[in-house]
Amino acid sequence: MNRHAYGLILAGGRGTRFWPRSRRRSAKQVLNVVGERSLIQSTVDRLRPLIPPERLWVLTNDYLRDTIVQQLPQVPPAQVLAEPAQRNTAPAIGLAAHILHSVDPDAVMGVFPADHVISKPAPYRAVVRAALAGAAVGHLMVVGIQPRWPETGYGYIEFPRGTRPGARQAPAEVRRFHEKPDLPKARRYLAAGHYYWNSGMFFWRADVLLEALRRHLPRTAAILAALPPFGARHFAARLKQAFPLCENISIDYAVLEKAPQKHGIPAADFGWSDVGSWNAVWELRPRDRCGNAIGEHDVCLDAQDNFVDARGKIVALLGVKGLIVVDTPDALLVAARERAQHVGEVLKELERRKREDLL
Repeated sequence: MNRHAYGLILAGGRGTRFWPRSRRRSAKQVLNVVGERSLIQSTVDRLRPLIPPERLWVLTNDYLRDTIVQQLPQVPPAQVLAEPAQRNTAPAIGLAAHILHSVDPDAVMGVFPADHVISKPAPYRAVVRAALAGAAVGHLMVVGIQPRWPETGYGYIEFPRGTRPGARQAPAEVRRFHEKPDLPKARRYLAAGHYYWNSGMFFWRADVLLEALRRHLPRTAAILAALPPFGARHFAARLKQAFPLCENISIDYAVLEKAPQKHGIPAADFGWSDVGSWNAVWELRPRDRCGNAIGEHDVCLDAQDNFVDARGKIVALLGVKGLIVVDTPDALLVAARERAQHVGEVLKELERRKREDLL
């Protein structure tokens, strides 16, 4: 265990595609959509052998901070921070790098989304270990996931031709980052074999990241550099004033696409899923012989490939196919599984109707 290794867990999203269970005060990352533990608890659990909880930091929002503190009693509460405003991943990661560098000038940080599922923790930790080692020697490191189908919803990392997956190999040079492709291009990426899904996991020394921000995002870098050290008397007040002034931009656009050199781990399979919709949960849950992911006492008659989450009541499905049914005390979602990625549109309509009680 590297005593200079730290983890930043990004937990500020709303998880709109998981409505009606995901709300502002109970967003996707604090829900147990797969298994008994919430997604953020599972993130901490699988990192524990490499990065102990006392060296983990969480960036979230005011709605979720108290819940996360309750769910993660092993993480010091002072290290669960609510961003004063949403400014995407570049300012958030830059803030964490500023804090960690003030705490430990030799800090090496891994950046982890709070809401992913990893079904094979041992090979996953091998990837994290290799990425931290590459970051420790000064590389900007990313983790690529070997694609299993021609996905159009992810960005891609292009490695050199002939790159093969496996955590034990040395970090590979990243040639380019590619935006979410259309289907024909995604098929070409899959066939080529050296394009990998961008997992959203990053690794670097805090000082290396801060220097990259100074070079490629100087305005935001200057705002963050002007903050006092973490723990200083006026840190919280200064952060509240300064952070909203940062540019709203992702770390991919701000730094990684511009940096002349970056490296990555083309990872072998470790059971990764970003659990991006209820349909992804259907894929992860056990299903009956008709493809239904349902509760133990639910009833399915002539029904196929459905997903049901209705806790505390029995649901009967008769003659339906490919549905998502999610029930909560104040809202019920019934949707075609093929439209799972569009559940966020319901939230936009509720916002238009000013239904704050359902957001």
